[in-house]
Amino acid sequence: MKHGTVTINYTEHTSADALSAADRHLVDEAHAAALRAYAPYSRFMVGAALRMADGRQVTGNNQENASFPAGICAERTALHAAMSAQADGRVEVMAIIVPAAKGERPVAPCGICRQALLEQEFRQGGPMRLLMAVPGGPVVELASAKDLLPFSFDATFLNP
Repeated sequence: MKHGTVTINYTEHTSADALSAADRHLVDEAHAAALRAYAPYSRFMVGAALRMADGRQVTGNNQENASFPAGICAERTALHAAMSAQADGRVEVMAIIVPAAKGERPVAPCGICRQALLEQEFRQGGPMRLLMAVPGGPVVELASAKDLLPFSFDATFLNP
């Protein structure tokens, strides 16, 4: 039998005010995107904003459908929009926010989004930072999507 430990490194900022101006702006853009979400069924509005290596910003929000699970999450909406416009693009950072989050803990991406974020890192050959924010509260910063999914599935499993 073998035992191991998984360590996840993160930084918790007291609020978005503690971030750089560029990252603070990204959190604000994610918040604005969340307010445009289409979430009539869950009422759980999520916004995401990403910044590409060339400085371009792309936002996304969740888009629900009465035929669950046909909707799409904010993180994947932003990623797909960015990669559709610039297939070889590199995402440097993504901010994620849920305006109606309860408590002082930012909402983390769901499992499907974690996998999509990890796939983007694989696709671009390097990590993207993640900023998970609570309006008026803390921001948790991760250096890589791998920190969300330490025992992940990726393309290396498909190539024997």
